[in-house]
Amino acid sequence: YFCIILSVSDKFTFIILTGKWVFLMPNIESAIKRARQNETTNARNSAKIASVRTAVKRFEKAAAENADNKDELFRNASKMLDQAASKGLIHANKAAREKARLAKKA
Repeated sequence: YFCIILSVSDKFTFIILTGKWVFLMPNIESAIKRARQNETTNARNSAKIASVRTAVKRFEKAAAENADNKDELFRNASKMLDQAASKGLIHANKAAREKARLAKKA
């Protein structure tokens, strides 16, 4: 791997890493704000998707053990899948497919 630093200042760095551009921080104020917003949004979306996966796994574990609360966990997982689809975090067809697979186990 090789690394060439093109410009370094307080918050502005542009480097070439393995022949590809790696963009670390923009120069324009509105672009800096957009990058900051993107980081926040990415963190929020990643957390939401992780919570959806956790809800699905909890239901699958309860269904495998035939637990008493599996119906409640199924409703919770379905709700979270629908919310993720409505926010655009996952495709609507994927949410429907996951819900159908979970319903078979319910």
